[in-house]
Parts: sequence; structure tokens; C-alpha cells
Amino acid sequence: MLDRKSLTHQRPALAGVSEAAAPHQKAFQAYLRTGDDDALRGLALEEKALGTTVAADGGYLVDPQTADTIQSVLKSTVSIRSVANVVTVEATSFDVLIDHSDIGTGWATEAPVTGDTATPQIDRITIPLHELNALPKASQRLLDDTAFAIEAWLAGRIADKFATAEGNAFVSGDGVDKPRGFLTYGTQDNGTEAWGEIGHIRTGADGDFAATNPADSIVDLVYALGAAYRANATFVMNSKTAGAVRKMKDADGRFLWSDGLAAGEPARLMGYPVLISEDMPDIATWSPAIAFGDFSKGYTIAERPDLRILRDPFSAKPHVIFYATKRVGGDVSDFNAIKLLKFAL
Repeated sequence: MLDRKSLTHQRPALAGVSEAAAPHQKAFQAYLRTGDDDALRGLALEEKALGTTVAADGGYLVDPQTADTIQSVLKSTVSIRSVANVVTVEATSFDVLIDHSDIGTGWATEAPVTGDTATPQIDRITIPLHELNALPKASQRLLDDTAFAIEAWLAGRIADKFATAEGNAFVSGDGVDKPRGFLTYGTQDNGTEAWGEIGHIRTGADGDFAATNPADSIVDLVYALGAAYRANATFVMNSKTAGAVRKMKDADGRFLWSDGLAAGEPARLMGYPVLISEDMPDIATWSPAIAFGDFSKGYTIAERPDLRILRDPFSAKPHVIFYATKRVGGDVSDFNAIKLLKFAL
């Protein structure tokens, strides 16, 4: 009997974190379906913290499970986000400090006095956060159906809209009320670019690869990037460009392109992973259709962790509009970490 009592106390709990989160999830579902926010207000008063769902002029913060679902979907989408440096901030902007010069060094013997060495130069890049919004809607009849998974549907719709808008902005956004894309910066022939410009390699033909040895420009692009960045570098191109590149062979007739051997593993070009992003431009004259770089150092995405939902049952009756907003920004953080291939002579 003593052994049995001891074992009983060692049994695992039937509910843990999920049970603690259940009141919050039920209250949030009630708000989405019917607009009843009494339970949400009660939770806010009980917990007295902004970290949970709280009443605000702009709506309510989503529950943690839905927020995690949206974030995981965004990270799994084919976007620069999946290879960039993503940071979470609570402020309205994020500053990146870049030391793009080396500290001076010198050799010294035992007796002479050592002179001063060169001072490193520090650049500050400020990434402001912009508001991104989505407006999915559903009929009230559908919301009244308890078999309808409202949270999963809402998370999927918001994630789709956010991923599309973000992916385009991270590549070609102009920086006005949106992130600035890396393709919007000026470029120069590799080795002649200044800080604030991105170096590029030319293919040797207008709007195409060179007629002879077309793969040479791919090789030149790889080795235009510094050795410190190549170890974690990734090719970025759209599907049309990938279709042209994967046909290329080296001098021995071997394909430069190799498909992933395992599920979920990216294809590789010259041994480096390839990210297929449809936001990249097609092959055309002077088009930067292929990018190569260490985007974890070269591009930084800053975002706030909260996602806010406002329920609007009046503007599109009999449908209910859900106005979802989040704050996100992005910009190039190291111009030396990205190189472009331009289709030009």
C-alpha cells in the first residue's frame, strides 16, 4: 500500500501550461465569434499586465498560441525572412551598429614605445518599424458554427497576407511606410562599391547568360563574396531564373545544381543552398535576378512580438471583418554581405 501511494504521487499531471492558457483562449474565441469581450476584460483586470490580452483602443492582442502559429507560418514561407537576421524589439525602431573597418595592429619589440593604432569606424543603421495590416473577413453564420476552427482560419489568412507583403518589401520595398528592400540600393561593379552600395558581377550578355561558358558568372559571383560571408551564404532567385540555372553544367559535364536529398532540404547550387523567392525579378537587361550572400548578417528584420486584432461587425454586414496589425521593419545591415548578379555586358 505504501508503494502504491508513492507511485500515485509520482503520476504526471493531466494538464499543465495548456490548461492555464485555456481561459485566455476561450475568452479570445468568444471575442472573435460574437464580439463578447467581458471575459477578456476580466482576465486583463485579474492579471494586470500588458503581456496578455488587454483592452485597448486598437483592439485586443491575440492569444499566445495563435501568435506562435502565425510566426511559425511566416518563418516557414519562402521569403528572405527565413535566412535573414530576425530580432524582436519593444521600441519603435532598432539600431544596428556596424564596425566595417579593422582595428589597427602593429608589431613591437621589447624596448621601443608602441605607437597608437588606427581607430575603427562605427556606422549606425536605424531600422524603423512600420505597421502591416490584413483584413480577413468571415460571415457571422460561419462564426456561429462551433465546428469551424476560427483561430486556425484567422491565423492562416493573416499569415498569408503578411507573408506576401513582407516578402515583397524585404526585396524591393522603397522604405516609405514599409521595410526597405536590398534591391533598392545602388550597385557598382564588385570591388568599386562604397559603403551604402552593393557590389555586382556581370554575366557578359545583355539580358542573358554569356553564350560561352555561361556558368563562369555564377562562379565569379560566389567568389566575389568575402570568405567570412561565404560559409553561411545562400543564393536567392525566382523560379524562372532557377529553371535557367539548373540546366548549367561545368566543363566536365556535371550539373552545378543539385536537388535536396531529404524532405525539406533546399536545393544547392555549387554547394550553397538556394532560396526560391518569387519576389526576385526575372532575367532581363541589367536585372539583378540573382543575389548571393550571408543574409543573416546582410539583412536585419525587426518586429514587435504582439499582434493586435480588432473585430468589426458593421462595415461589411453580414460579414465580420478582422483588422489585424503588426509592426515590422527591415533594412540592409551589412552591404559587404550581399552580392548581385546583373545580366549585362
